[in-house]
Amino acid sequence: MKKQTSLKIIVWISIAGILFSGYLSYFELFVKVCPLGSGCQNLFGLPVCVYGLIMYLLVFVIAIFGLRSKK
Repeated sequence: MKKQTSLKIIVWISIAGILFSGYLSYFELFVKVCPLGSGCQNLFGLPVCVYGLIMYLLVFVIAIFGLRSKK
């Protein structure tokens, strides 16, 4: 598989992760309800889904930089 194809797949997976973790983060931070119904976990005072959102955003940005590079 080519580098560009792999990076495009990573971009689409990270977009899906951003949407899902963003949905969970929104409900957890602003609505104060866990959309999964079982109670969400906290780590250092923030819901775990917020860390997932940050991670997927970083993966997205790094993959976009990889797609834009000329090498």
